[in-house]
Amino acid sequence: MLRFALVGCGRIAKRHSELLGTGQIDGACLAAVADIDPEKCEKIGRQVNVPYFTDMHEMASKCEIDVFVVLTESGRHARDTIALAGYGKHIVVEKPMALTLQDADAMIRACDEADIRLFVVKQNRFNVPVVKLREAMTAGRFGKLVLGTVRVRWCRPQAYYDQDPWRGTWAMDGGVLTNQASHHIDLLEWMMGDVDSVFAVSSTALVDIEAEDTAVVTLKFRNGALGVVEATTATRPSDLEGSISILGEKGSVEIGGFAVNEMKTWQFSDPLPEDADVLEKYSVNPPNVYGFGHQAYYQHVVDSIMNNKRQLVAGLEGRRSLELISAIYESIETNRPVDLVFKPRRCKLGIMQ
Repeated sequence: MLRFALVGCGRIAKRHSELLGTGQIDGACLAAVADIDPEKCEKIGRQVNVPYFTDMHEMASKCEIDVFVVLTESGRHARDTIALAGYGKHIVVEKPMALTLQDADAMIRACDEADIRLFVVKQNRFNVPVVKLREAMTAGRFGKLVLGTVRVRWCRPQAYYDQDPWRGTWAMDGGVLTNQASHHIDLLEWMMGDVDSVFAVSSTALVDIEAEDTAVVTLKFRNGALGVVEATTATRPSDLEGSISILGEKGSVEIGGFAVNEMKTWQFSDPLPEDADVLEKYSVNPPNVYGFGHQAYYQHVVDSIMNNKRQLVAGLEGRRSLELISAIYESIETNRPVDLVFKPRRCKLGIMQ
């Protein structure tokens, strides 16, 4: 039984504590929680009947812990992960793993030096329709890829950002691209492959925050396909959609709902017998935008550690989508396309002198 401990008891901690603290993950239990806010850690601790602390180091010294789960503000993920790596326990960190590539590199290095695993939470990769889409992609059923699109049309009113002073700030959070749409951007890159260049525009339409609440991004992938990211938290009056669609020369797939959980379209030029049942089997919309993926994600974490298996989203994979998001913001600030693929211009290697 792996003993997990939560570091940070904010909004997302409720989902993590429910799964780990109520026996929903085979081979895992919740050992303790910590938050610098006494009310927040006490509330979660009492709900799931585990010890609670206002200092993560005190928790680490007093409790038997196998895995730390870092759920603090995005801008503090690196600080807390690096500090916890010294205890030699595996670490799960919520998305985005960090806000700068330098911090992400420092996190990866700290965990490598401590010989521990670093898991980045990307639970939408485990949504059942997404798994089915990935199978089709891996099998080459789309042929030449043409266009990949993700849409995040969610509602986050001013009251959401007013819950905590760090929300929507550049230093600690970022906007819709970093927070809400980071899962969808990860899915798009996971399905379509490496990105060659991006161009993006954004606005802060309906709320008073430093960062953006609405953005549109166009992408060119290394394989020649194009992509679009449409992301907003200015949908009113409620959440509308969280989706991904993939179009290729031999097929089209769209997964919709508001948490990338509902198969909407599944059609291929060369159909297989099992295709007839896909829409019925994989059309399930969850009760909220968190979806059903967290449970499968944690089961994967347990399996990876207990059976020494390769994890799906390690530190380097989490860094990959952070690099793309960083390039998107660079494009917004410069109002120019930004290349992600290094193109040597002055390197002499392999060139006749």
